[in-house]
Amino acid sequence: MRLQFTKMQGTGNDFVVLDNQAGNIDFSPELVRYVCNRHFGIGADGILSVEKSDCADLRMRIFNSDGSEPEMCGNGIRCFARYARERWLVDAEEFEIETLAGVIRPRLSGNRVAVDMGLPRLEAEDIPVNLTGRVLDREVRLAGRDLLISCVSMGNPHCIIFGGKTGNDDIRELGPLIEMDPLFPNKTNVEFTQILGPGEIRIDVWERGAGVTLACGTGACAAVVAAHLTGRTGREVLVHLPGGDLSVEWKNDDRVQLIGPADFVFQGEINLDLPNLENTPGPGQGG
Repeated sequence: MRLQFTKMQGTGNDFVVLDNQAGNIDFSPELVRYVCNRHFGIGADGILSVEKSDCADLRMRIFNSDGSEPEMCGNGIRCFARYARERWLVDAEEFEIETLAGVIRPRLSGNRVAVDMGLPRLEAEDIPVNLTGRVLDREVRLAGRDLLISCVSMGNPHCIIFGGKTGNDDIRELGPLIEMDPLFPNKTNVEFTQILGPGEIRIDVWERGAGVTLACGTGACAAVVAAHLTGRTGREVLVHLPGGDLSVEWKNDDRVQLIGPADFVFQGEINLDLPNLENTPGPGQGG
């Protein structure tokens, strides 16, 4: 079996895009891990599946490199939107995409995409996190440390930790422990966030199901919402990530807008008739 694919990236968060409008691809965890593996497969943080929708122009399914399926991905939906427009799957610069987090509306301008990410969810039960009320600068015991955390959902769960610069070793140590902690029943993404000014922050990301990544669009949105609610920033913020910059605005109607690039990298064909497909290591393994 051979599949035609396109490789794309948004601020360094990279994806394999597969057209599955015919519905003939079975996204088993083994297939996803193989395709995303940077040694045995193509290599990516995740797969974007282009599918038909009954309630929008197209449907986007996302698969993390560990084989899990998250609700939403801010960098992924920008890549998906540009792919759909330039492959003439849609004929407008603004259209609707069905996701597990609801219908999202991107708008294209060249290689940049503005996305209406919808309303943030702030109540603990809606994120979800096993606490009560809004979780903003709440002190909890996580990863063997007493940490101040803020939690926001942008259709998927985020735990934001404000503080000084966190080294890569700390992120790799703390990230998986926080992601898997029982405090988060659906696991969580983790954003280690520095405040650089009222309109500027820096984030290092541990992404649920993918590990350390160069960017997280929903994480950028969640961090800006949490930063504003805790009095650290305004509503319009430039977000620096290892893979590049994103612009986030929490508008007065409480909807969050995300603006950033989406770029094509290459396209090709991958062979799936390999005997070691089921034994392909997950993210962070295999050497």
